[in-house]
Amino acid sequence: MKLITRDTDYAVRALDYIARKSKKVVTVSELVKELGIPRPFLRKILQVLNKEGILNSYKGRGGGFMLVRPADKIFLIDVMKVFQGPFTFNECFFKKRVCSQVGGCILKSKIDGIERRVTSELKAINLASLSRGLAWQK
Repeated sequence: MKLITRDTDYAVRALDYIARKSKKVVTVSELVKELGIPRPFLRKILQVLNKEGILNSYKGRGGGFMLVRPADKIFLIDVMKVFQGPFTFNECFFKKRVCSQVGGCILKSKIDGIERRVTSELKAINLASLSRGLAWQK
C-alpha cells in the first residue's frame, strides 16, 4: 500500500518550489532543472493542478505557473485527492456491492478509526508547513 504516489510526490515538490518563489511565475524549464522531474511528466502534473484550480498557468513569453491561493490554504490531502482519489484504507466499501460481512466485520471499526486519525493528520498539513519543515508539529 502506498500512502503517497509518485504523481502526488512530484506535485507537492513542484508546488513547494513554486510557493517558495512567492508571487513569481515559475517556468516548466526552471522546475525541471531544479527538481529533476522529467519534463513531459511534470507538464502533465502541472496541467492537472491548473485544471483543478490549484495553479494558474500563464502562456507565452514569461509564462509559467503560480499558486492560485496562499501556501497555507493548500492542503496535502487535497493534492492527494487530485492524483489518488478519495483517501481510504479499506476499499471494500467502495466496490459496487457492499461486503456481505459488513455487519459483523471485526476489522471495520478499527480500520475506520485509523482512517479518521490519518485523515485528520493529513488535513492539518498544508504546503506552508511542509516548506517550513513543520508538518509534524501541532
